Amino acid sequence: MIEVFKTNVKRRKESEILLLLLSRTFPSFKINFDLDDCDKILRIQGNEVHPVQVVELVEKNGYQCEILE
Repeated sequence: MIEVFKTNVKRRKESEILLLLLSRTFPSFKINFDLDDCDKILRIQGNEVHPVQVVELVEKNGYQCEILE
């Protein structure tokens, strides 16, 4: 299962910090950012991705995040 999110993360350093936090919370998932995309895409791949938890974690750290359908 792959979930895709729109974020407002702009800098590589910001994405690296979030990747670390997300990887600690969801260690079995493959997680990456595409900051070249206009929607600053966060992509998460894993067996049971819980999109609401991802959004909450990103927003708790000061960034916008929404699920792309």
